[in-house]
Amino acid sequence: MRLYDISLPISNDLPVWPGDSPISLITIMSISKGDKCNLTKIEMGTHTGTHIDAPSHFIKDGATVDSIPIETFIGPCLVIEFDSDTLIEKNDFLKHDLNGYSRILIKTKNSERWAKNIPSFDKNYVALGIDAAKYLIERNISLIGIDYLSIEAFQSDGSPVHKLLLKNNVAVLEGLNLSGIKAGAYELICMPLNLQGCDGAPARVLLREQN
Repeated sequence: MRLYDISLPISNDLPVWPGDSPISLITIMSISKGDKCNLTKIEMGTHTGTHIDAPSHFIKDGATVDSIPIETFIGPCLVIEFDSDTLIEKNDFLKHDLNGYSRILIKTKNSERWAKNIPSFDKNYVALGIDAAKYLIERNISLIGIDYLSIEAFQSDGSPVHKLLLKNNVAVLEGLNLSGIKAGAYELICMPLNLQGCDGAPARVLLREQN
């Protein structure tokens, strides 16, 4: 069974959310310069690249990333590809059979940017609409992922999609690279860093083909 790494490589060139901490990978020890080992210092925000949003990201006194059951991040998932240019709404999901799945990954034209290694942030990415978020909650979805740095539209006022999902304990997985992934059933293996008391965490995310 083939494994696919759908995580974004973290580098100084990876785009971040406007106003977020820039990524900084700094060599502080180098064998070539006479040091006994190579050592790199990392500076970045908890919502860098491929990452999990915990409820505390938008909900006061919400659960932190280390308190989300690890079972949420491992198990059967369904990758659905949409051709929307703006928002994915409930009617788009009604065309697909979600029965048997509690984890949904959304593939859009956003993934084309990762395939082309475009370093600039794109404010016009495809996002999830509020009616679609309500529908997924009604379907008892426990995790929803998308292939850009936010599941919510850039110009969204008050972050209603985030707040609705997170207050209903739906884990939000953002920053996926699904450019090489076909729509269909997979096993999700998502390992967010075990950051104590944090609102989110970078994650390494794999998909495994099903028999």
